[in-house]
Amino acid sequence: MTPIAPHITTFLQQRMPVECCASYHTCESYAYAFKLLFAYASDRLKVPPSALQLEQIDAPLVLGFLTHLETERGNGANSRNIRLAAIKSFMHFMEYRVPSALEQIRRILAIPTKKADTRLVRHLTVDEMQAILDAPAPEHRDGLRDRAMLHLCFAGGLRVSELIGLRLDDLKLQPNASVLVHGKGRRERCLPLWKQTTSALRAWLAVRGPVLAPELFLNARGQPMTRSGFEYILRKHARIAEQRCPSLATKRISPHVLRHTCALTVLQATKDLRKVALWLGHAHMQTTEMYTRADPSVKLEALESIIAPKLRSGRFKATDALIASLNPRSLMRSEDASR
Repeated sequence: MTPIAPHITTFLQQRMPVECCASYHTCESYAYAFKLLFAYASDRLKVPPSALQLEQIDAPLVLGFLTHLETERGNGANSRNIRLAAIKSFMHFMEYRVPSALEQIRRILAIPTKKADTRLVRHLTVDEMQAILDAPAPEHRDGLRDRAMLHLCFAGGLRVSELIGLRLDDLKLQPNASVLVHGKGRRERCLPLWKQTTSALRAWLAVRGPVLAPELFLNARGQPMTRSGFEYILRKHARIAEQRCPSLATKRISPHVLRHTCALTVLQATKDLRKVALWLGHAHMQTTEMYTRADPSVKLEALESIIAPKLRSGRFKATDALIASLNPRSLMRSEDASR
């Protein structure tokens, strides 16, 4: 039996960041995938996560984990495929470290990715977004922090990893307010900030206190804000905002929904897909094109620029006795006659 703990540590601390030059966000995403996998395996096998063996992580267990993601956690096909990609990358790493487990590893590598439906991106209306931004109470320290996080996440179209990874020296308020975002694939982008967003950030910095942590946003214990921490904050204020905007109760709110809402706001304001890609930090325009399917204004412009074909006038005339008897007027006459 082969303990998995030392191998996963080497994979995440040596293989990914040093040998593969993977970004911090990629390493964090992979680590989160294994956190979910090991928690599931520990619950199923009734052993502590630190005592798991490589031979126990076989294809049936991985398949069960992927099913668990979709049924219990409500993840979509894309999230499921991301977790599977992390597992396969680790198994490729283990091929040469534990050759005796090659057959088991090959079976895991043979698990196919799942095809995902291309659906319209979920986004919020102007009123819904404003209700969420107004939900935090600025009379309290946590309210000032939450308001600043929500405003910055929406205004910058930030991924949650980008938001919680921001450092104090990434934010510049003078002479023009801007923030340096460290995105996926080691791509950086500098975004200007609205005056409202700048005011929210100034209010948070005034009460943040002399904490030595370099991160911009901290939790109640003075430690860097986590992914799950911000997701909890967003859900909490979304429930509060439902009182003002009941339509929010029918929508699933997540940090990425705020990113989608920002993208559609920029697209509707500029009508320029390239600017949306630059704002969001997309590497390929194909990724940004999904917002054109969700924006009706682009299609309305095309509809208004085309001359619609004429509709030939005329009335339908029944030529069959049965069809004629089914005419509403005929039915009314029959009803009157029966009386």
